[in-house]
Amino acid sequence: MTESFNWALIYPEILLLLMACFISLADLSVDSMKSPTRTLTYVLSLFTLGAVGTLAAINAIGGDVTFGFNDMVVFDPLGNWLKCFASIAMMVTFVYGRPYCADRGMLKGGEYFILSLFAMLGIFVMISSNNFLLIYLGLELTTLASYALVALRRDNGIATEAAIKYFVLGAMASGFLLYGMSMLYGATGSLDITNVFKAIMTGQIKHQVLLLGVVFVVCGLAFKLGAVPFHMWVPDVYQGAPTSVTLLIAGAPKLAAFAIVIRLLVDGLMPLALDWQQMLMVLSICSLLVGNFAAIMQTNLKRMLAYSTISHMGFMLVGIFSGVVDSNTAGAANAYSSSMFYIITYVLTTLATFGIIMLLSREGFESEEISDLAGLNERSPLYAGVMTICLFSLAGVPPLVGFYAKLAVLQSLVSSGLPGGVAIAIFAVLMSLIGAFYYLRVIKVMYFDAPLTVSAVTATLDVRLVLTLNAGVVLVLGLLPQGLMSLCSNAILRSLGN
Repeated sequence: MTESFNWALIYPEILLLLMACFISLADLSVDSMKSPTRTLTYVLSLFTLGAVGTLAAINAIGGDVTFGFNDMVVFDPLGNWLKCFASIAMMVTFVYGRPYCADRGMLKGGEYFILSLFAMLGIFVMISSNNFLLIYLGLELTTLASYALVALRRDNGIATEAAIKYFVLGAMASGFLLYGMSMLYGATGSLDITNVFKAIMTGQIKHQVLLLGVVFVVCGLAFKLGAVPFHMWVPDVYQGAPTSVTLLIAGAPKLAAFAIVIRLLVDGLMPLALDWQQMLMVLSICSLLVGNFAAIMQTNLKRMLAYSTISHMGFMLVGIFSGVVDSNTAGAANAYSSSMFYIITYVLTTLATFGIIMLLSREGFESEEISDLAGLNERSPLYAGVMTICLFSLAGVPPLVGFYAKLAVLQSLVSSGLPGGVAIAIFAVLMSLIGAFYYLRVIKVMYFDAPLTVSAVTATLDVRLVLTLNAGVVLVLGLLPQGLMSLCSNAILRSLGN
């Protein structure tokens, strides 16, 4: 169904834009001396994210699939659920990040919240895009805000260096993606993803031209996901950025990256699936191998989690490249919904992990080394328990949600009948076993090493409540995963079935 100018399709984006502008003006009235934590800006930002997230969830439950604005915007359950979860992720990021930012003088102005809201707007635009240029505009809005956020601590040389690396490599990746899109436009004569799909299906376009465009598009997407060999920025940016910004980059944007993978490769380039699936297979295998082995050698916790992220993106790609086998799309919905479930639960777990790191950080001290967690159980059994649940989930230990996420992806791979699928599944399991080592090492440090300090771990009420709830959801979803899995399956079926 197409509605040319139905403004209701972009109500969440309109609300987010208007509120971001309003908050930027309202923040001018906040006195940083009287309100060092920018309470007004913080509350308004949470209200905005809660409102747009609720609106997206209501739209997703409706289940409608509609195209608007001359087919540039797609309104479907997949996009709406991803918007909802991205809003939740950003809200949690604000709750965890506010005390950390206040301790480091990052809240003298409201830039942290305002830039994050504009990054969120870019995420929403990417998720709803059905047009190459619209995807690129959303991507640039998010990444430009992210570059500024990484460099928010202007007096910190490490953060500035990380921002420069991120900017240079990000610009190169954007160039790859844009060049690939331009080649596909030149071959098909359209920027609309639906029309690109139809043009390819005619079989009248030279395969070599399309393939060259696909190569550049996949390279650009691989950078945004942090997949090997386009992963160089991930460990440096994760380590160098303020931890609150690291969490922001590791959270909601991952959902947007998944969305544009589906929009570009599945919605637009499905007839070329046999080509781009082979590329994603190589990226996935390399990411699992490099990510896990590199993480073992790290002593910096944020850098270890960065390499862990690379391996998790490799696992998520397993579901994407196992959707089509010999032009048969029968298992596509199962494969893509498994990847969607994986990315949502990964983001959920990552939020609490970085939340603990920020909680342990104090003014003038960054709790970034694995040794900084020594004896955490003696100082705070609650926070040690939260961190343990998250690390076990990331390692894929039952009955936590990370185990079910890995199982779902591997099940979709094996059941697809993909040549070599069983061998890849065995390889992924072996990499997970290797990955369990560096997670268990952190748990060992928390429970069996002597604490470096006896100071109590304190947190504000909102941080304590959200951290506890975050860990509880990770545990409950591991025991009862069917609700979220069904949600992902229905979203994929309704969206891609159209």
